[in-house]
Amino acid sequence: MMEKLKVFSSVIICFLLLSASGRKEKFITVKPAEYVHALRNPLKGFTTRGISNHPWATTAQTYIQWNELENNESDSIDRIKEFCDRKWHGIEDNNVKVIPRVYLHWSGDRRYWPEDMQEDDYTSKQFQERVVRLIKRLGECWDNDPRVAFIEMGIFGQWGEHHSPSPTEEMQKLVGDAFAEAFKNKKVSVRHNWEEFTAQPFGVYWDSWAHYDQMWPHGNSIRQMNNEGRYLENYVGGEVAYDWGNGDIQPGLSPTASVAEEVHRNFVINSIRWLHCTQLRWIDDYDRNNEEAVKGAAEIQKAFGYRFVPDEVRFSLSDSLKVEFEVTNTGSAPFYYNWPVEVALLDAETHKPVWKTTFSNADIRNWLPGENWTDPDWIAVEDWSEYTPDMNWLTSGSCSWEKPPKINTVKGNFKVNAPEGTYILSLAILDPAGNVPSLRFATVNYLNGGRHPVGLIVVGKKQCYPLPTDFTFDDPGGDNSLHYVLLNIE
Repeated sequence: MMEKLKVFSSVIICFLLLSASGRKEKFITVKPAEYVHALRNPLKGFTTRGISNHPWATTAQTYIQWNELENNESDSIDRIKEFCDRKWHGIEDNNVKVIPRVYLHWSGDRRYWPEDMQEDDYTSKQFQERVVRLIKRLGECWDNDPRVAFIEMGIFGQWGEHHSPSPTEEMQKLVGDAFAEAFKNKKVSVRHNWEEFTAQPFGVYWDSWAHYDQMWPHGNSIRQMNNEGRYLENYVGGEVAYDWGNGDIQPGLSPTASVAEEVHRNFVINSIRWLHCTQLRWIDDYDRNNEEAVKGAAEIQKAFGYRFVPDEVRFSLSDSLKVEFEVTNTGSAPFYYNWPVEVALLDAETHKPVWKTTFSNADIRNWLPGENWTDPDWIAVEDWSEYTPDMNWLTSGSCSWEKPPKINTVKGNFKVNAPEGTYILSLAILDPAGNVPSLRFATVNYLNGGRHPVGLIVVGKKQCYPLPTDFTFDDPGGDNSLHYVLLNIE
């Protein structure tokens, strides 16, 4: 994977357009070849349970006991900040972000209430005041923390899964409003967004993803929420479960079975497409020494979340640099944050930028996937209690979008401030944490460090050219250098 790639940029076309002055302006059009393999891109894909190294995972779900953050009313917000800094130390170097969930009760009798609160008291005035205060503090600590990907609400019941006990309607309103107020930037998910905390457009974490026994009560419920546009606002994710019911039928007896065996792998992929899924955990724990599991995991990684394929790039240089490109999201979900798209001129030898800026009109949240993945036949059944689902739909490799993804066009006109010379024109998507390249397009036009070369620009002579046919690209699948930068976190 670390070998250099020598690849042609597909078809290269020159054409003429009339400028505003009536003068003919030469544009170069490049159709970059798609990178057909999976990518380890941020905020999508396999998710680890706890922070650990994984070939695909850039998200890590982290459970946090309430009394680790606050064990007494006298504890300050600094305790939360110090705890998170210890727990998440260094993850930015590996381009990993966390999905935290605060809980009070684990399996059995393991409870983690602050010492000055009553265990299992989910309704008293004291609990209401303290939970609202905690949520406000979490918002102050996490809403602008680049280490945080998404938030799972948690808090209530065993494992923070909103059962044993479930939150009352009064508490749903109080806590739901508090989370919505505290997290203006980060996306928040709950376990059953179709029946709990419904006053807010929260996302969903399904804790037995694509389980045979839950495809109707959970899968179809998520589908109905998505039909109302919920996945456009907030992410869909969760975990696959292997410890109950008819999971041996689907999604398989183990994570290895889910990714290695075609009948289970197609089932998982189709469920990801069907419900616009961004990330899943537990399934990440497949046997990495199993060749079929490794290959199958790569197929699943391609289906998760977004996948941005640049279809065409056009550029010209006269009094200004004009750059246009078209891109299609061939993944399953949107990207949920407004990350900037960079255009840069790179030194031909060092590949370091000598000039760079961002497109003012590019909003990658609007690069949407297809709509209406093929529904299973059993969706139309009115009395589900009398029907045994036929899972052939989900084991098929022939499903498709009813509405294919749209092609998105981005245009920019830039004044270049660079010394005379010949430079490599590149595109990149930046993590706002440090404004460094992070999210890779699915194209072979790639240089280690996260930028995508598309042509040559000659500053001073107002000339532009396609890349030479022997230009050497790097393999995006072999680049482990991507990261983000922690600045002052308020």
